[in-house]
Amino acid sequence: MSERRHPLFVPLILFGGVIFGFGLGFSQMARPEVVLNFLQFEDFGLVFVMFGAAIVTGIAFAAMPRIRDGAPLTGDRYERRLKPFDRNVVIGGAIFGVGWGLSGICPGAAYASLGVGNVTILWALAGMFVGAYIQGYWRSQTADSGATATRAD
Repeated sequence: MSERRHPLFVPLILFGGVIFGFGLGFSQMARPEVVLNFLQFEDFGLVFVMFGAAIVTGIAFAAMPRIRDGAPLTGDRYERRLKPFDRNVVIGGAIFGVGWGLSGICPGAAYASLGVGNVTILWALAGMFVGAYIQGYWRSQTADSGATATRAD
């Protein structure tokens, strides 16, 4: 990533987040009961929202590397970033899926839900922060023990 970012980088990121949150609120995806109805095969509106987002994203991923050499605000080259598919990905995905299925909300929609007046979502947000902290602490402990074992060899 570039050391020097465009001065509009952070304001545009915040603006994009506001637009994303507005879209979640407008499409009713910030309401946990709507998401839970989708997961129970009672309301298929989420399919159309996700399909629309996938189309826009697909077009952007296909077109932008042909239009520009690098990202406009960071100057980074457009390229695939391959990440390993390991057990942490599977475990993290399973935890996310179970949390999404039980609460009917994911992190982005939780903030949007707070923005539309759902104050009880603060419990879910607190749980997300606690879970993220525990995961970060656990990973730092495993990384430290792995580094110690390597140094001892």
